[in-house]
Amino acid sequence: MSGRRSRQSTSTSRITDEQIIDLVSKLHQLLPEIRTSGRTNKASANKVLQETCNYIRNLHKEVDDLSARLSQLLSTIDADSPEAAIIRSLI
Repeated sequence: MSGRRSRQSTSTSRITDEQIIDLVSKLHQLLPEIRTSGRTNKASANKVLQETCNYIRNLHKEVDDLSARLSQLLSTIDADSPEAAIIRSLI
């Protein structure tokens, strides 16, 4: 019986093809730019997932760059200055 229960619980939690298509479509809409071939606005699921991964990697790089710039900026200003207070309020 325990074998049946585990199969039932996994089968009810499986994602359908329609749900995958819907999720890929939503990802496609979230990407600022995705290069599609031809005149259609549709891209393959593989292309959307690749572009999503690339976009996330680029966002991570931007965050790292901005963090480094912020650290550099904070190290050059007086900790008690109004500028430092503004920066601290934003963080």
